[in-house]
Amino acid sequence: MATKKIGLVITHAGDDPEVATLPFMIATVAQTMDVEPFIVLQGEAVRLAIKGYAEDVRAEGLSPLEDLLGAVLASGVHIMVCSPCLATRGYTEDDLREGCYVGGAAKIVEAMLECENFLSY
Repeated sequence: MATKKIGLVITHAGDDPEVATLPFMIATVAQTMDVEPFIVLQGEAVRLAIKGYAEDVRAEGLSPLEDLLGAVLASGVHIMVCSPCLATRGYTEDDLREGCYVGGAAKIVEAMLECENFLSY
């Protein structure tokens, strides 16, 4: 188990593929350094948790987002999805891909207190 944690709040998806992809690159590298990522999807980024959505998000010159996201989830990291942001976009928990769960502000605050750093994209 990792001894350190970092938090990544992601707020973009297909609206800005580069910004949506970069935190998943950070998360995969963090894991190789024995650092556990805590990932939160808010705003437009909640769409990344919807089954099949990330397959169409590509940033020029970067690894495919679906590959990075899939690798993070396959490693056992669970991704929190903002409840109000999900509902605003007409999605429910049933629309989420495996490894993603719905959470709220209290869980984010708890994670902030546990993480070495928190980055927002």
